[in-house]
Amino acid sequence: MTSVRIDKWLWAARFFKTRALAARACELGRVQSNGQPAKPAREVHIGDMLRVTNEGGDFQVEVLLLSEVRGPAPVAQTLYRETEASRELRMKVAAERKAMQQFEALPAGRPSKRDRRRIIQFRGRG
Repeated sequence: MTSVRIDKWLWAARFFKTRALAARACELGRVQSNGQPAKPAREVHIGDMLRVTNEGGDFQVEVLLLSEVRGPAPVAQTLYRETEASRELRMKVAAERKAMQQFEALPAGRPSKRDRRRIIQFRGRG
């Protein structure tokens, strides 16, 4: 096997839960292959540099192995190598997100009737 569709590889490498989500991310421009936007049917080769944006963060990875089959997570992690810069940036963003949680005060309980009216008004339903 010399190449694999990028949506299959992203699914097998566990960047996305389903192949349909991987294909959708490609269509939305959230996946780049060697600096070019990648369509779902684009072929991935060993040594390609991919930039993948998903809910887990922004990944820059080098393709090490090819697979069309989704396996366990430890096997999926052997398919690619994340760059050091990408790993550091993701850790920095996660730390910032964690620090921001300290500043937002969570409500004590359920909203009161007055609070619910304000929420409905804010959402523009009433």
